[in-house]
Amino acid sequence: MPSEAVPSVPGVVTADDIVATARSIVAQQEPSGAIPWFAPLDGVPGHVDAWNHVEAAMALTVAGLREHARRAYEWLRGAQRPDGSWPAKWVLGEVTEPGGESNHAAYLAVGVWHELLVTGDEDFARHMWPTVRAGVEFALGLQTRRGEIRWMRDPDGRAAGEALLTGCSSIYQSLRCAVALAEHLGEPQPDWELAADQLGHVVAEHPEAFADKRRWSMDWYYPVLGGPVRGEAAARRLAEGWDTFVVPGLGCRCVSDQPWVTAAESCELVMALDAAGRRDRALELFATVQHLRREDGSYWTGWQFENRRHFPGDRSTYTAAAVILAADVLADATPGARLFKEIGGRPLGPSAAADPVACGCALVSV
Repeated sequence: MPSEAVPSVPGVVTADDIVATARSIVAQQEPSGAIPWFAPLDGVPGHVDAWNHVEAAMALTVAGLREHARRAYEWLRGAQRPDGSWPAKWVLGEVTEPGGESNHAAYLAVGVWHELLVTGDEDFARHMWPTVRAGVEFALGLQTRRGEIRWMRDPDGRAAGEALLTGCSSIYQSLRCAVALAEHLGEPQPDWELAADQLGHVVAEHPEAFADKRRWSMDWYYPVLGGPVRGEAAARRLAEGWDTFVVPGLGCRCVSDQPWVTAAESCELVMALDAAGRRDRALELFATVQHLRREDGSYWTGWQFENRRHFPGDRSTYTAAAVILAADVLADATPGARLFKEIGGRPLGPSAAADPVACGCALVSV
């Protein structure tokens, strides 16, 4: 059923606050419908990428700004390339990084499934289905036999040699949404489900499959946020990294070795904590990060706490989007709020390997 609720978190943000934050995204949306990281700042324009663009569109839908969200989705549909990918970056409508990233291509499935959940608009889902399908197929074209998905393909068609843990955790959620959307529209894709199972298993059990990005907080919490890690494994993972990445009273660091907390990472961690059953910590962290809120509803991207200044100095759309989505998760205000817990009526969580021989698990002696 469509939802008209706008989330609020008592004592932290009101529904009016959330709408103001969404309007700060709209204020930076380009006439084409594209949503850059930020509007031109001191003469420097922000870039657009498909992943953060979709996240911003999802936030606009949650806040009830549906027309602007639809403009964003329609722009992305028109910008898709014949191979199903999108350029990694645009600046003011010009492609600046032409390579296609796998997590960008897959993430539209999350946005379209979310839009269907929140609005109940079947026509929109059918309209976007070919675009979703092409994006998923591009991403799966970068999956190795073991199961991880390499992070990008160059314009000349060459696949990157590395897979990224954060990106693959996100793709796992994307594939689950794509499978649910396909079934809902009567076009089931069993191969996608098998690919998701293998990917989820590799994310949870095979750290050797991924490039070493352990200094980034996203590599810490994303396996929980995306869904492959749950239960005791999630609790253990979050506990092990907590003191490394969380600064009491300020929020979550972007990287472990820099005195820099960011609102987007903090709010994604809020959603991961909630998915792992740590609602108490999720609420506390969400309240903590409000020191980055401005009176107009926008949020500073981050705070450099040794220099005591906002860094890098912008108020990014993806940050505002993460705040809105986290508020929805905590408030359970819209049908999209449970997207990090269950998809299509099926809880997210550990996956058995679809091909245990491919990842080597079937070869382990007992």
